[in-house]
Amino acid sequence: KNKYIVKSMKKYHGIFCIALIGFELSLIVSCNSCKKQKDMVRQEVVEPYIQVAPEFNADSAYRYIETQVSFGPRVPNSDAHRACGDYLAAKLAEFNASVVEQKADIRHYDGTILHMRNIIGSYRPEKAKRVLLFAHWDTRPWADREADPDKQKQPILGADDGASGVGVLLEIARQLQQKPADVGVDIVFFDLEDSGQPVFDARIVPGEWWCLGSDYWAKNPHVPDYKAAYGILLDMVGAPDATFMKEGYSVKYAANVVEKIWRTAANLGYGQFFISRDNGYVTDDHLPVNKNHRAPAVDIINIKDDTPTGFASHWHTLDDNMDVINRGTLKVVGQTVMEVIYSEKSD
Repeated sequence: KNKYIVKSMKKYHGIFCIALIGFELSLIVSCNSCKKQKDMVRQEVVEPYIQVAPEFNADSAYRYIETQVSFGPRVPNSDAHRACGDYLAAKLAEFNASVVEQKADIRHYDGTILHMRNIIGSYRPEKAKRVLLFAHWDTRPWADREADPDKQKQPILGADDGASGVGVLLEIARQLQQKPADVGVDIVFFDLEDSGQPVFDARIVPGEWWCLGSDYWAKNPHVPDYKAAYGILLDMVGAPDATFMKEGYSVKYAANVVEKIWRTAANLGYGQFFISRDNGYVTDDHLPVNKNHRAPAVDIINIKDDTPTGFASHWHTLDDNMDVINRGTLKVVGQTVMEVIYSEKSD
């Protein structure tokens, strides 16, 4: 009996050991499975993006646009053009930028001499690594996209086409005064962007008649041998339904900068405005900047798929007034650009 019991105890002890080992293996397998599940959960958790730039004030940018428009059309050689130029230079100086102006007489397609005025404000000029921000401040002398021929020769107010980009950059200048970026920043307001030959003039005049101010600067920069790490152009950035697609020359010359900007916009939750899709080529102020190798430059511009011109319906018409300016869009563009430059580290 005792012998049986002993044998039986060995048997049950063996069974118990096997059961115990099996239980331990089960625990190990279960724990490993739990660990894998936890790792999977951990991998699926996306850390929220933490904004590094100050808050862009869209109300402030709106007021800067409103002030520009209050001068009237800023057509080259006009009193409104001179007065607005004085205002822009004074605001940059007020915001502690180092201000330089370029002036030159440029012969236009019809033989007219246009008095060009590029206005440049620099922050942290001692920094080797620089970012170039720019927009044009002149306005179209002709509303040549109006359907009514009697209106086509009237100048436009250019609240969106010109003033919106300048207004956003003035607000960025104000922010840079309060909190400097780690890199140098140059803000340029280019003249003579929008005086290209009107569509109602049927003459064929050889030459390049758009972007004359930026072309002059690109060939004669305010600092000898000027180079920037990259450039960002703002053009028509105020409309409520703006769509900023990847413009062709921007992708050609500065694909990595395009990706940086569009990725930043997505991180900030602005993907519905900055649409990740390539679009057509636009002759704009970034083109001479790129061609003359001053900076790989990107055009943030409102491009449309559903209009005959590829731009918003108010483009080059008398409807380009303060009614088409939206604070929400100004916030999207301004915050995105600020986040890009405040994320930069100096070399």
